[in-house]
Amino acid sequence: MLCLGARASRPHAGQRPAFPEAVASAPEDPYPGIGERIKRALIAGGWLLGGWVALPLAAAAQPGDSQVGEMLDVQSQTTRAQQQAQGQIDALADEAQELLSEYRLKLQELDRLRRYNANLERTIADQEREKASLEDQITGFGDLERGIVPLMLDMIDALEQFVRLDVPFQLQERQGRLQRLRTLMDRADVSVSEKYRQIMDAYLIETAFGRTIEAYAGQIDTEAGARKVEFFRLGRTLLAYLSPDREAAGYWDAAARDWRPLPDAYRPAVALGLRIAKKQAAPEILVLPVAAPERAAP
Repeated sequence: MLCLGARASRPHAGQRPAFPEAVASAPEDPYPGIGERIKRALIAGGWLLGGWVALPLAAAAQPGDSQVGEMLDVQSQTTRAQQQAQGQIDALADEAQELLSEYRLKLQELDRLRRYNANLERTIADQEREKASLEDQITGFGDLERGIVPLMLDMIDALEQFVRLDVPFQLQERQGRLQRLRTLMDRADVSVSEKYRQIMDAYLIETAFGRTIEAYAGQIDTEAGARKVEFFRLGRTLLAYLSPDREAAGYWDAAARDWRPLPDAYRPAVALGLRIAKKQAAPEILVLPVAAPERAAP
């Protein structure tokens, strides 16, 4: 009896198909002819059975390969989707970082603006105080001007009187300076401060005359008429003159307010003083007549 319960398999190339052991162990057929035909029929049936078994296995393998391909496609699509999502996440993270940096910069800028505005407010407040102070000064300037203009006029009058009572040197220059000051006081295009400055300059010039020596040419009125001479001024202590021919010499007598003849013994000293004043000789001691100081009245 044949046992067909075992699974048939496709024979390899060059190999005959395997049959159940029941066929191999069957007893010797008393009918050799019939047994050979049965054997051939069984061999053909085995081949057919092997083909029938292989067909379902091949058909079953095809759906499995398709499912694996679909699974791989799904996995590939999922991977690509994950990569795209990760790229979007990275882009959003970068954008968030940039926004955070920009926000921090804006905060710093806002802090600087607040500090600047606070400083500007203090500056404006100080300017307002300065403005109020200037307005007060302008308001009081009228009173100051009304007080200082008469003072400057008095200063010019005092300087003019001083020049008139002083030693009569460079009278034309000094009186011309006084006249310019009086003209300046009447000009509307000159500020009060400039007028005051020029008056003080005139006082400084007059003060400097007491500390310098000077030689200049001029003329003197004598009984014979005007005569050209050279004047020698030693501060405000002495004012003497000497004619070009050395024949006439004199000095200013402050007490008598007139010119006095100078003794012949002093003429060389006056000539030397003229040379020193012109920087033609080195300074040295001069022997000249000088008025004695007077005691001030009590």
